[in-house]
Amino acid sequence: MTSSLLNDNRIARLIEIALIEDGGMGDLTSDAVIDEAALSRGELLCKQGGVIAGLEVAALVFQLCDDGITLDPLIAEGANCPAGMVIARMDGGTRGILRGERTALNFLQRMSGIASLTRRYVDAVTGTSARITDTRKTAPGLRVLDKWAVRLGGGVNHRFGLDDMALIKDNHIVAAGGITAAVMLCRAYLDERQIRVAVEVETKNIDEVREALSCGGIQRIMLDNFALPDLKKAVEIIDNAVEVEASGGITLATVRSVAETGVDFISVGALTHSVTALDISLELMS
Repeated sequence: MTSSLLNDNRIARLIEIALIEDGGMGDLTSDAVIDEAALSRGELLCKQGGVIAGLEVAALVFQLCDDGITLDPLIAEGANCPAGMVIARMDGGTRGILRGERTALNFLQRMSGIASLTRRYVDAVTGTSARITDTRKTAPGLRVLDKWAVRLGGGVNHRFGLDDMALIKDNHIVAAGGITAAVMLCRAYLDERQIRVAVEVETKNIDEVREALSCGGIQRIMLDNFALPDLKKAVEIIDNAVEVEASGGITLATVRSVAETGVDFISVGALTHSVTALDISLELMS
């Protein structure tokens, strides 16, 4: 995975906000008991097997604490890591390492947790044509990192925000007076402004699938909370005319069956809204 996202100034701002949140008036304990000139070596230990994501973000945290700190990764971003593996070593000012410890681990553990769960979903649908995608159900302010972690886990990103895809959902349909009206209004708005983005329509039953197809000018249909028989029927009706996305309550226990219906995408909000952090610690060397 490329580290080009680290050039995104949103990430540096996120880290700065997190360090300010954690630092307050300063690290009173470290300032009291550790000499300003003290140097240390440390290791990042992965205590739990999973997919590593966020080492480059952690390195940037330490750099912002003390630009003399170096972090050398021992595993690639997106790689599977066994429990007990040292995933990175660092050298630098002790105070800076300890100041950045919690913030770096918060990012690293969250991102690795997301990547690890994503990989489990991706592995579960291996051999099908379905791709696992995320949603906008991310931690406020952390979307760029949450979605990066999904990609490191082998998933693909759905729209990043409200402005890079037109997704006509149930509330838009109610407000517009129906699927046909919503699609017509959306297409007219985009065409008038020469905005070139994909249009997706959320549907809740087979009749809505037929109506969405009849509108034309859309690129994807979402099948929301469809039972398996209806998923299969909808895929047959759509017959590759547009992309098909399954969504709603899909778990590791059910994702394979959903994928085998022939859908193109399976969106899973749990990848980012119910994160279980991967257990990673920082240990200073004596």
